[in-house]
Amino acid sequence: MSLQTSVRRSPIKTILLAGFVAGTLDMLGALLVYAVILKKISAEKIVRGIASGVFKKEAFSGGAEMIFYGVVFHFLIAFAFTVFYFLIFPYIPFLRKQKILSALLYGIFIWTVMNVIILPIVFPNRTPITLNAVLTGAPILMIMIGLPISFFASKYYANKK
Repeated sequence: MSLQTSVRRSPIKTILLAGFVAGTLDMLGALLVYAVILKKISAEKIVRGIASGVFKKEAFSGGAEMIFYGVVFHFLIAFAFTVFYFLIFPYIPFLRKQKILSALLYGIFIWTVMNVIILPIVFPNRTPITLNAVLTGAPILMIMIGLPISFFASKYYANKK
């Protein structure tokens, strides 16, 4: 089945595919930037860090299951943001008219929700947000999550006419 056919047929399949693509690209982008280019943190610690949102310190001392949980939680978050975009897309004309700009703004929205609301709740003692953190993290979300989600939503709703 081609991407075009999948996008045309089922909203669930389209959302799952969009969330999987966005989640995969986001993870690859984070690993490339933080683990490979900046050498700030290992790939394993990135994923364990995600798991620590639920399992706290145990995520870093636990076995391979914590890596698995980190990946699962990462994709659940990506799917949640994908579902939200698909739900609002038909009601906000700007999203249809300005696909690239809206995608980039959605990436900024995701960064803001995660870093200003979610992460401070889950990790109340985390270090303050720096300009460098914004300039590093937000573009990853803009490109790796915002663009693919916008692409899939645009294709899906264009085919619904």
